[in-house]
Amino acid sequence: MDVIIIPMGKVYLIGAGPGDLKLITIRGLELIGQADVIIYDNLVNKELLRFARAGAEILYAGKKASKHELPQKDINALLARTAKSNNVVVRLKGGDPFIFGRGGEEAQYLASRKIPFEIVPGITSAISVPAYAGIPLTHRDHASTVAFITGHEDEKKAGSTINWPELATGPDTLVFLMGMKNLEEIAKRLINGGRDPATPSCVIHSGTLPAQKVVTGTLRTIARKVRAEGLTPPGIIVVGDVVGLRDSLNWFEKKPLFGKKIVITRAQHQSRKFGEALAESGAQPVYLPSIDIEPIIPNSRLRSAVNKISSYDSIIFTSVNAVAIFFAHLRGSRKDARALSGATVIAIGEATSARLALFGIEADLVPEKFTSEGIVSLLDKLDVPSKRFLLPRARDARDIIVSYIREKGGICDVIPIYRATAPLPVEPIPGDLDIFTFTSSSTVKNFISIYGKEMLKEKIIASIGPVTTSTLVGSGISVDIEAKRSDIPGLIAAIESFFRAKN
Repeated sequence: MDVIIIPMGKVYLIGAGPGDLKLITIRGLELIGQADVIIYDNLVNKELLRFARAGAEILYAGKKASKHELPQKDINALLARTAKSNNVVVRLKGGDPFIFGRGGEEAQYLASRKIPFEIVPGITSAISVPAYAGIPLTHRDHASTVAFITGHEDEKKAGSTINWPELATGPDTLVFLMGMKNLEEIAKRLINGGRDPATPSCVIHSGTLPAQKVVTGTLRTIARKVRAEGLTPPGIIVVGDVVGLRDSLNWFEKKPLFGKKIVITRAQHQSRKFGEALAESGAQPVYLPSIDIEPIIPNSRLRSAVNKISSYDSIIFTSVNAVAIFFAHLRGSRKDARALSGATVIAIGEATSARLALFGIEADLVPEKFTSEGIVSLLDKLDVPSKRFLLPRARDARDIIVSYIREKGGICDVIPIYRATAPLPVEPIPGDLDIFTFTSSSTVKNFISIYGKEMLKEKIIASIGPVTTSTLVGSGISVDIEAKRSDIPGLIAAIESFFRAKN
């Protein structure tokens, strides 16, 4: 009889915080990128899933308060099943796998079936959430001890196994996880156990996220205050004198765009860095791409231009997309940056210049204003007559640059190398959106064709520059914010300045 050996994979139990992408270890992030299968929970930041490799199987095993997408026994079985095909399985859990995350139970199940596993410790919400609320759990002047307690014990227990009198009079700081529904009972038991009813207390809702909300009070008043604010799970309860330090240490909620939901309408592949920069300012980026960048293939005109690249005196790049597509064709023709050595390279702005640098090209000229008009102002200082310019660009771009060159007696080969198309609408669309950003005329036109103008009513509209503003206004949409510098940092600075002025 033949013996069939089933190759065994390995399961990594990884913890990650719910909000800021910083709340995961480097090892955890590395393993996400290597995984064949990722099984993730509800409280994990979904942005982490974009670090998964192409082809990885991503499975949701989410758990919300009083609602389990998958029962624990089914999650255990899923882990074992996916590991039995020589897969690298990442079990991505909120916080730390071994702190109130049932990671211990999952590891036990794997161990009982001789399935290899590894624990990658995470940053438990018991620590990260108070930190983002400006509450240090220990402090030399206020707290030398801290205790972490589940606020939701196993319902199968005959009674609570927590020693409430000892807890009430022991640790200086108490942190309760999963206790929102039992808040009133928790406060009552601590007071009955001997804790001073005037002890500072707080509940942190959606901690580390732009939706973070903190309600403070005392042990006697906190349940009433939380009810009045209508807070719902998820939330963390902190009891102790350290809560009083929040007034001076509340750093996260003081970020310039904290809590704002800001819509990004540019192409999906260009949105992430914009979103990350907004998140750094405390905003919640919402991705509603209204444009897709589609290279024009085949492109015999571009191939011909690349073959005679040495005949051009200057090459003008008016977007990051143009750079990426042009250099892809250059590589396809077995050429590299050295082919441009005799040409003056002009970039429309810093982002385009930075993208050129990735291909080994330092832009010779960048205008002060990152617009076509800015490039024209540069050309006005150059010897244009009889010079030959190459302008690889979007199919429907404005003709300001080419018209100027030709009027001055120069030769300009304009080659469309990509087109901007409208993607399918995003569904469902998140509610309570604060700001809509537009980074080109194409994003404006496509957004209106996909979603209409109704969604923009009574919303704050932010434009990357005068050309985009003109398109918005021409479409009947008033503009509240216009960037002084026509790039993403300039747009974010303008949005921040707008809200500072309002405050």
